Amino acid sequence: MSEKKYYLAIDIGASSGRHILGWLENGKIRLEEIYRFENKLVKRNGHLCWDMDHLFHEVVAGMKECKRLDRIPYSMGIDTWGVDFVLLDAGGSVLGNTVAYRDSRTQGMDEEVYKVIPEAELYHRNGIQKQLFNSIYQLMAIKKETPEVLERASRFLMVPEYLNYLLTGEQKNEYTNATTAQLVNAETQDWDYELMKKLGIPTEIFGALNMPKTVVGPLTEAIAARVGFQTTVVLPATHDTGSAVMAVPTTSDDSIYLSSGTWSLMGIERLIPDCTEESRKHNFTNEGGYHHRYRYLKNIMGLWMMQNLRREFRHKYTFEELYQLAYIARYFTSTVNVNDSCFLAPDSMRQALKAYCARTNQEVPETEGELLYCVYRSLAKCYAETVAEIEEVTGRNYDTIHVVGGGCQDKFLNNMLAKATGKKVFAGPVEATAIGNLMAQMLRDEVFADLNEARRAVAKSFDVKQVEEIKY
Repeated sequence: MSEKKYYLAIDIGASSGRHILGWLENGKIRLEEIYRFENKLVKRNGHLCWDMDHLFHEVVAGMKECKRLDRIPYSMGIDTWGVDFVLLDAGGSVLGNTVAYRDSRTQGMDEEVYKVIPEAELYHRNGIQKQLFNSIYQLMAIKKETPEVLERASRFLMVPEYLNYLLTGEQKNEYTNATTAQLVNAETQDWDYELMKKLGIPTEIFGALNMPKTVVGPLTEAIAARVGFQTTVVLPATHDTGSAVMAVPTTSDDSIYLSSGTWSLMGIERLIPDCTEESRKHNFTNEGGYHHRYRYLKNIMGLWMMQNLRREFRHKYTFEELYQLAYIARYFTSTVNVNDSCFLAPDSMRQALKAYCARTNQEVPETEGELLYCVYRSLAKCYAETVAEIEEVTGRNYDTIHVVGGGCQDKFLNNMLAKATGKKVFAGPVEATAIGNLMAQMLRDEVFADLNEARRAVAKSFDVKQVEEIKY
């Protein structure tokens, strides 16, 4: 067996998941992807849901691959998207379906919440950006649609916490993901039980909040027998953006980060939350970060729009061909509000873009190049506006933007970001979420003294390049 000390990051996104092993070698973090699987929404009882049985099957399958390759992880951690959760009964069985954030059940639930607590007061308590799919609105939907499910619930676990439970038998809630529920008090960094009581949400189903680096436990005997080894499950920042932000390769506070993927998360790190009315009007969020930090950011509809367009195109273009098509169509000037709800889960992204432009009396994109450039131009415009708002709210100027995550490979978007903001833009690392997951495990194992030392290792270990102008 190899003498390398492996750590396993299981990073699950809305469309795919992967198992990535990491280890330290000559002061650098090394990575090896050993397993990848598909994740997709399924229709159940008229709702868009996650197939949790499929997800857990794939988690175990990737762990078996570790055994087959003789790369036994010293510890492992799971991160996923935020807001979605599982309700368990007293026997530990799932109640109802694990409905996904893209489902429409939360329509009108914001007004139900605001009947109890005004929107401004809610933000003052938790500092979380209003998004209709936040867990608070999902819970209100359950209360309205299937109240018996909430009455029978014994435990609330977010998606990665439920997967941890299946692995270890331990039910532990984690701070960074919990904050996306919009039910955590920004000041106390604990569940807001008073708010839950006002809304009629049972408080006893929420467990103590644990910070990243906390040990969940060893694998159950049954799971250890299935995968062929024993290991320790550790909480990373289980919200994928929380992990990605940990891997931003700088120790300077003069930069803005953009975690670029299906969603674009753009913001800064803060040690104190900003729950002011000005911050609320700008729609910023104060999500939980590693070691009591706050991720002060905006959720922006990111490459989701591009991913959907590509699926509708007749030809399977390479990324370089897509960039060229967009570059040719740079004469096209129509833009859309990328955060409009019409782009959240349309039957056709092409038609949604056309309808939006027609509705707003702009030229309607016809060619594939025009559709692409419309999205690129709109995203770059939204990024530039967000940078300006961050600078306005904080009263500071930031000279650098670090783009991390899978979207940092999109040269065309990075180029438009640099042009739209006038900032220096650095791209990388690509695997930021998995790296952040591994960093939490390594910090728990005292491989690094602190987050700054870990970030310096990231800067040294991965290809981080300044964005240059594209010319075709």
